[in-house]
Amino acid sequence: MRGRIPYISTLALGLALGACQTAPPPQPTPPPPAVADAPPGEVDAAGTWRATATAQDKQRIRNWYSSWEAALADARAKGSGDSIDREGVLLQPMAALPNPHLPPGEYRCRTVKIGTQGASTLAYVAYDWFRCRVSAEQGLMSLTKVNGSQRPVGLIFSDNLKRQVFLGTLVLGDESMPVSYGSDRMRDMAGLVERIGDNRWRLVLPSPAYESLLDVIELVPSS
Repeated sequence: MRGRIPYISTLALGLALGACQTAPPPQPTPPPPAVADAPPGEVDAAGTWRATATAQDKQRIRNWYSSWEAALADARAKGSGDSIDREGVLLQPMAALPNPHLPPGEYRCRTVKIGTQGASTLAYVAYDWFRCRVSAEQGLMSLTKVNGSQRPVGLIFSDNLKRQVFLGTLVLGDESMPVSYGSDRMRDMAGLVERIGDNRWRLVLPSPAYESLLDVIELVPSS
């Protein structure tokens, strides 16, 4: 992205920018076992997430496991262990199942924020359900959170047998258009799309710019 993708778009992140919300594609090799931060299988084809991501976002993806562990440890140390345990597989780092591809359609989605970047925010916050949309976008899939005060908008790229990679930006408040990917490091987002059950997925966003140490967005079809 950085220069390569105006909106995340030269490649296709010209996204659902008009409607502002959507996501997934398929393929390659399974994620590393319990080895923290092992890099995923390389993808050669043009239009891969590695050819698109900023250096900051490549590091976020590379360090996903250590970010997750740090977030869980912080939240547990501050009294949220029972809340974490109640979420089950949603917050378990190694719970991803094969075939992560997110079908197009309307979804219910909710965000769980884990760990805190400062004393003024809670170490664990679970929000109510909002609306998300997944759509086909020029050979890829786009994922958009349709409502709420913080709305990720981006594309989903193939990575391996258990995960896809999300690259996008954060839309805030009453904004109607996302900023260009790569133009504002505080708005850029990178994460993992994983399947964790029948008709149940999650978008894991390590090291977000604001508030938490890790965000996990649960996605289930609206109907």
